[in-house]
Amino acid sequence: MNLFAHRWLNRVHRGVLKLTRGHLGWTIGAMPVVQLTTVGRTTGAPRSVMLTAPVHDADRYVLVASRGGDPRHPQWYLNLVADPDVEVTVRGRTLRMHARTATVKERAGLWPEIIAAYSGYARYQQKTTREIPVVICEPRSPQPTEADTA
Repeated sequence: MNLFAHRWLNRVHRGVLKLTRGHLGWTIGAMPVVQLTTVGRTTGAPRSVMLTAPVHDADRYVLVASRGGDPRHPQWYLNLVADPDVEVTVRGRTLRMHARTATVKERAGLWPEIIAAYSGYARYQQKTTREIPVVICEPRSPQPTEADTA
């Protein structure tokens, strides 16, 4: 799927969420759909994209920077590498999170779970020579307050 199609689908998805006031569109199959908001690495402006989280639990969401098997990384991935403090919105609830690329060992453990959730990711990996990054989003560490540092 080309970049234009991805953008178009993202707009349609947001439209479904808005029209149904969030009643439809927060899952695709068993995978939750999340809105990832990053800071644009050149503009400094917030950038949002709708993604699936094939692996998730109470404290983390795992995202796949597949771009449909394109040889280039998606812009959202490049943005979070530059500034890993992101927001993840799930079913209308926004979470402040820290995003990081999975280590080689973590990716090896997560990849079978990712493929089990959506086999298309395996096809995307076959289409490209780049290793598709797996991104782990976890809650940000609490920031110390002035009282904590006094």
